[in-house]
Amino acid sequence: MKPAIALGLALAVLAGCAEKGKESPLSEIEAAVYRPTGAPALTLFTMVNNNSGAGAHSALLVEGSQAVLFDPAGSFIHPQVPERGDVLYGMSPRWVELYKSAHARETFHVVTQRIPVTPAQAQTALQLVQSRGSVPSAMCASATSGVLQQIPGFEGIRQGYYPLKLMEQLEAMPGVVTDRYYENDSGDITDGVRALPQQVE
Repeated sequence: MKPAIALGLALAVLAGCAEKGKESPLSEIEAAVYRPTGAPALTLFTMVNNNSGAGAHSALLVEGSQAVLFDPAGSFIHPQVPERGDVLYGMSPRWVELYKSAHARETFHVVTQRIPVTPAQAQTALQLVQSRGSVPSAMCASATSGVLQQIPGFEGIRQGYYPLKLMEQLEAMPGVVTDRYYENDSGDITDGVRALPQQVE
């Protein structure tokens, strides 16, 4: 394996872009469904290396008839968050904040780009992420961009392997609200999840 590729895969694992394989029972998924009260929206998450500025992981929050997070090849596993096919269910605002907190640390911060969409766009996004299935390691940006470009209004998104390039594409779209979240704790994504409350109300 070439050194550059090996380094890229290592950074991806540290940031949370590695295969999980968790498949929750349908009963747990149905019990966890969270129906947002606000307007429909899509939010792209990009984990960015604080030292190099490189993107390390992409994920997509869909808020429509329910709120789910497409976390392709992600490493966020919590006993209270059901998952199937790399889709995390029950993503209330509290769980979204905990997801960000688990990823942010002294070496990475989390960029969120929220864009309002129509109910139809949100429903299309939901169906696409639910049908996508589990994603191989280091393919998070490719899977996320591949979903986005199938949503009406997002056809101009180019599919690619680099989270930062996907982030830059979304930044050029009208109506995007960008935020950056930082924390200073050490460790990796596993440590970040372990530090979260085991019981969340």
